[in-house]
Amino acid sequence: MILDPLPLTPDHDIPAPVLTELTALYASNRDFHALSGDFPDPDDIRPEQVAAALADELLVPGAEVLLARSEGRLVGIVITLASHPDPVDPDPWIGLLMVDAAAHRKGYGRRLAAAVEDRFRAAGRDAVRLAVLDNNPGALDFWTALGYETIGYGRDRQLDRPCTVLRKELA
Repeated sequence: MILDPLPLTPDHDIPAPVLTELTALYASNRDFHALSGDFPDPDDIRPEQVAAALADELLVPGAEVLLARSEGRLVGIVITLASHPDPVDPDPWIGLLMVDAAAHRKGYGRRLAAAVEDRFRAAGRDAVRLAVLDNNPGALDFWTALGYETIGYGRDRQLDRPCTVLRKELA
């Protein structure tokens, strides 16, 4: 699996072929989007919505959008933050990790999480955090199986949804 930053045109747009792939990946995760409410209609996710969502992510200082490919095919996306907006939080964050639904249960999510952890370790970071929506127990099971531990509860900044905050030491 290859992990590369999201390519952008000189005008900071997502190249059309990549946006088509990303839209298909987002649309394949209909159940997640129904839970999250990130898109108005999880059955009709459009390229312009995906482009706008990623543009919003990239406006956050220290944000990075990484694409995971296997055998040339887009299998996942991860959005990271070098630091949380809260200055008392010392850790980087995983804001989103999503694998194409056709590739679920094939180990891509685990490999993608490990690759992100390795990137943070290489940057000298000691731990990583993330938040899981409370209405997504499957995601909570996934992350705890990878060694993430619950450190608190809160609400997400975007839509004020209840979530569980997890952290993993990167020793």
